[in-house]
Amino acid sequence: MAGVSTKTVHDIFQTMEYGPSSTSTATAQSWLEKHSRTLGFFIDGKFSHPADRQTQDVIDSKAEVVCSAVCAQAEDVASAVSSAAAGFKTWSQLSCYQRAKVLLKLPGVLQRHSQCVSEVCELSQSSTSPSVLIRLAQYYASWAQLRDTRMSEWSPQGVVTVVVSDDCSVYFLLLKVLPALAMGNAVIVVPGKTTALPGLLLAQLFMEAGMPAGVLNVLTGSEASLAAKVAQNPQVNYLTFSGCRQTGEAVAKAAAGWGVPMTFSLSSSSVCPFIIFESADLDSAVDGVIELAFKKKRDFQWVLCVQESVLDSVVARLKIRMAGMKGVPLASDPDRSIIDAAIQEAQQQGATLIQSWPPASTGGLYPPTVLCGLAPSCESVISPPPGPVLPLITFRSSAEGVTLGNHSPHGQAASIWTEDLTLALESAKSLCVGSVWVNCHSVMDPALPLCGRRDSGNCTDGGREGLYQFLRPSLSPSLPRSSPSSVNYADFGSAPSKFMIPEVFDPSSVPRFYSQLVGGQMRKADSGSSRSVLAPGGAVLAHCPDGGRKDVRNAVEAANKVQPGWMKKSPAARSQSLYSLADSLEKRRQDLAVSIQTQTGIPLEEAEKEVELSISKLSDWAARCDKEQGGTPFPPQSGSALSTPEALGVLGVILPNSKPLLSLVSVLGAAVAMGNAIIMVPSEKYPLPALQFSQVLQASDLPGGLVSIITGGRDQLTQALANHSVIQGIWYWGSKEGCQFLQYCCVSPLKRLWLHCEEEEEKEAGKIWTDLNPSFQEELWRKAVVWKSIWIPTA
Repeated sequence: MAGVSTKTVHDIFQTMEYGPSSTSTATAQSWLEKHSRTLGFFIDGKFSHPADRQTQDVIDSKAEVVCSAVCAQAEDVASAVSSAAAGFKTWSQLSCYQRAKVLLKLPGVLQRHSQCVSEVCELSQSSTSPSVLIRLAQYYASWAQLRDTRMSEWSPQGVVTVVVSDDCSVYFLLLKVLPALAMGNAVIVVPGKTTALPGLLLAQLFMEAGMPAGVLNVLTGSEASLAAKVAQNPQVNYLTFSGCRQTGEAVAKAAAGWGVPMTFSLSSSSVCPFIIFESADLDSAVDGVIELAFKKKRDFQWVLCVQESVLDSVVARLKIRMAGMKGVPLASDPDRSIIDAAIQEAQQQGATLIQSWPPASTGGLYPPTVLCGLAPSCESVISPPPGPVLPLITFRSSAEGVTLGNHSPHGQAASIWTEDLTLALESAKSLCVGSVWVNCHSVMDPALPLCGRRDSGNCTDGGREGLYQFLRPSLSPSLPRSSPSSVNYADFGSAPSKFMIPEVFDPSSVPRFYSQLVGGQMRKADSGSSRSVLAPGGAVLAHCPDGGRKDVRNAVEAANKVQPGWMKKSPAARSQSLYSLADSLEKRRQDLAVSIQTQTGIPLEEAEKEVELSISKLSDWAARCDKEQGGTPFPPQSGSALSTPEALGVLGVILPNSKPLLSLVSVLGAAVAMGNAIIMVPSEKYPLPALQFSQVLQASDLPGGLVSIITGGRDQLTQALANHSVIQGIWYWGSKEGCQFLQYCCVSPLKRLWLHCEEEEEKEAGKIWTDLNPSFQEELWRKAVVWKSIWIPTA
């Protein structure tokens, strides 16, 4: 047979020759030469290289040009979206088994081309082990098989756009691409400079694995401008970003108002604490510091926090380990001046240096450096400089160490070092971060979620939890697609409301003046102004406060004080409080039904049904308090891992006009059951049922300040909630302009948004609240929690 060796076993042992390799002999250089070192887009299963396009150079670690990549224009975007839409139709019609079969071939393809993949990643300054990518492909291939059995009530988003910045790694790119494909979506990738080459190569390998043409497309060029062009296309259903804050903000502002849901993982901008307690194995902890802090490219920025009682020992070990260390290459020439300025400022504030050797004034290398004796308010701690520079701060007690760990506005990850397991678990639970590594660092596996907190992200990647961003409930309405409205973001919410009461009015001319619930107390608006509550025919039913920024501030202050204690209560205790609230609502059901009828004009029988459903929904959430919990995944590394849901914090909710009581109770139950505090803005048109319900809340055993109900102008209160840094998430039912404003503004400070347009709500006539759809209830729960992963290694 042709190609079969005629050598005997004896001959082989005599020469000891290697057998034929099972891997491809293709290298990065040969792959680049095949494309003439000018790479085009990957659209509809093949490379496309228009002749009249601008190009951008891709450089390696030595600042030498490796190749050039073509920059996409509007017509290229349109072609990619059209290809993705056709690919989605083909891909989504395949069975779960057929999609999984394609994805299961991918690990073998990656293994065969592992040398080429590794070299391309190295050339692009985005080093990633092929074995890590193979593990990702294996994990999500199995989820592709299980989608219909585990998530039967959910549908794929459709055409998903994945945008990554220049400093994002290939691992984080595929952490979004693979789950999107596994759930049946088509994907358009807009890579940064460091992921452009790996992204194009991987797209080619996906095709080799049998992926239908058009399911995966890659466009190279400017991330922000391409994201805006992609978002403008009505066939795009979802946009997700991974990378640095600066690029993320540009993407959010460019794509706001086009009706595309957006999420952001800002991990590369995150500042994470490395905490060494006095009970730690100091030698291992210092080894971890050296491994983590002094390498050219880091996934996160780090701050070293050391307990004062072991500071001298840690510093002595650092000096020994850092002596004679080689310089670390800087990512770019301007980094040296930034580092020098940061060190000079730190020294002026009293910091001392630990350096391997004095830095040269020029050159691409910089010595590993530790800045000791810094205050937590120092700029180098809040925003560490680039390069191999590690700020060091100290703390006295374990509680102070956790407080310092939560000092940063970010919340991506933390590494804690202690031999005391009780201290480790208590600290891990108290740190407001998405991942906690105990006596280790930078351990990742797709089985566990990566969930950014605060300014580190507003979505979850990895694990089963990370799949849901690429799915939507089958009956959930989507945002309307149209061009952005003309919105003055600086003056949004400043227009006077049509419900405002004239300065001079006769209080005796209305039946009643209601107060709003702020901080556990019934109050008038801080400004003293009021507004009319109108009947369907236009008659004035009552007056209520016209809340504003100060009322939001007071409500947030009260919520922020009470929420940590409420979150620490046992699920059983929270459940009993909600059952008690449901009983109080039952006792006032007739009053509330009359209030709904009077305000909305619907028949009394229909109003009574809404109250009945409200009581039932509240009881449902009381029952779910202690039923929703995390798990213990089985990571491939030795040790144990935990994945647990936690409360998001303080939520702001702008409620719809439809079903004014049922919608309020539904979101209140979901938020409070999971341990959150909530500030609600009831329907501007129908506030009376919410004000009646405020009296039920005040008489309940819920802590004062946990729930606030503020009446007033919807746009004005939306603007106040969006600009408050303590608010962690906003659920919005309102105008298209309001959705656009929130998408534009809520990236700094970053918030978790759940947006609904009132036009779509009115078309549905509130069916989303009355239908007993389990996927909507699960979506409510998932919007009310964030996920924390805890890694505990074994020896």
